[in-house]
Amino acid sequence: MEQFVAVALAHFLALLIPGVDFFLIVRTTVTGGWRNATGVCVGIATANAIVIAAAFSGMALISNAAVLDGIQLFGGCFLIYVGIVFVRSSARIDLGSAAPTERRTWLRNLGLGVASGLLNPKNVLFYVSLGAAIGDAAPQVLVGYGLWMVTIVLMWDAFVAVALGSGRALARMSRVLPWLSRGAGVFLVLFGLGMVIELALPLVR
Repeated sequence: MEQFVAVALAHFLALLIPGVDFFLIVRTTVTGGWRNATGVCVGIATANAIVIAAAFSGMALISNAAVLDGIQLFGGCFLIYVGIVFVRSSARIDLGSAAPTERRTWLRNLGLGVASGLLNPKNVLFYVSLGAAIGDAAPQVLVGYGLWMVTIVLMWDAFVAVALGSGRALARMSRVLPWLSRGAGVFLVLFGLGMVIELALPLVR
């Protein structure tokens, strides 16, 4: 029980730290509605399930340096792409109809959520480290941990989407949405560039 409490607390605290997944959910909610944003939520939870299964099953491949470098490279490029989309977006909220103006299909948002979760090095490194820390637990315990964490990820992300999807939240976000979108975009581009540059530096020395 002590180990479960420690694992659950560490996992939830990691969820509270805003990252690319959080920005993606927020922007999708305020521009496409919370129902469309649930596609992103399910995609992120699915990606977490894949990474957890790989890390907890003791796969040496996922902790291989070359694989982690590849994830960091593709993750950096993905963040740069998402950041550019955010910066160039003219997203706005039509308060007259209380309806968002951007529409993406639920399946497209699902795919975007899966890509965000799989290409986020923070997710991979967190679960690999956690898997190493609790690797001596029984298989059924590891399965229980995995199911718990995937469920919490989905519930928390869905809560964020629904909380930001109300008319009152849309009214509050209407003025700051363009700045939020561009600010998050700049942050993601710089973060992605930092990841790519970090990989490139040893090659140019």
